[in-house]
Amino acid sequence: MGIAAGRNVDDALRELGMAVGATNTAARGSGQTASLGDPAGGGVAAPPSTAPPPVAAGGGAGVPAPTSESGVYVYCVIEAKEPQTFGKLGIGGRGDEVYTVHYKDLAAVVSQTALMVYDPTRENALAHNRVNAVIVEEHDITPVPMSFGTLFKTEDDVVEFLRNTYDALHDVLQKMKGKLEYGLKVNWNREEVIAELEREHEEIRRLKSEIVTNQRSSTYFARMQLGRLVEQALTDKSNAFQRDIYEELREVAIASRSSKPIGDKMIMNAAFLVERDKADEFDEKLREIEERYEGRLRFTRTGPWAPYNFVTIRLALERAPVA
Repeated sequence: MGIAAGRNVDDALRELGMAVGATNTAARGSGQTASLGDPAGGGVAAPPSTAPPPVAAGGGAGVPAPTSESGVYVYCVIEAKEPQTFGKLGIGGRGDEVYTVHYKDLAAVVSQTALMVYDPTRENALAHNRVNAVIVEEHDITPVPMSFGTLFKTEDDVVEFLRNTYDALHDVLQKMKGKLEYGLKVNWNREEVIAELEREHEEIRRLKSEIVTNQRSSTYFARMQLGRLVEQALTDKSNAFQRDIYEELREVAIASRSSKPIGDKMIMNAAFLVERDKADEFDEKLREIEERYEGRLRFTRTGPWAPYNFVTIRLALERAPVA
């Protein structure tokens, strides 16, 4: 027995779809607008900025000089006043340094890269996610993640974006500070659950017995009735399992988000927002739940992630012509 945990590669790719920003966009610095959502739900429009003119963009050691064919790829936004570097992890396979570009106490985590539309290939998506993972796990920072493919022409454009969205970004960063996202997928042993339903439901046992004992006469209607009864019972059982799991984890999670299950064995596909200092309590509670459902349910916990499912930002960016 034990919860399967870790940073599943396919989960990493799917999580990128929940990040924020403009996908596959090479953007100019003008015409940027944004709206952000908080853990409670609805979006909050970023008001026009009244901040002073942008300060000079900050870079880190080993940052490659931009060229006429270079762009600035943005992975996420963090709180930081001093320039930081995170290693030669940049997207595009050139080994570009990942560093910060600053406005006030906000910093965009970026790298120089070719000014192009990046296809969401496995390699590119994992390069994007790797940067956020390093920030979350190795630097104990909770970022506001940008979606795959968010690209600006220059660092000044990035600074302008930070300036225009400062209030909204700062608000979300405060709400997400010290919090992590964990994914949870629950698959069931359908055969074992059906056997349990037979033990619990007299009508299911009666119809099954009728079908078995009346082999020489038509059992069409009995089989149809049994099928409908079993499917409804399975739906009710799945809902009961989910209610119980959500209720138990409510004690150790701040918020949760539900996504559509994948495949016919998965009954629950969820994300949970957890205080960083309660991560061990979250895992312990999962182990208790798994022990209770041993043989019937299998739990897979992934993460920690940046809070992809709990922050929503939509950028409207002027698209730049790309050769």
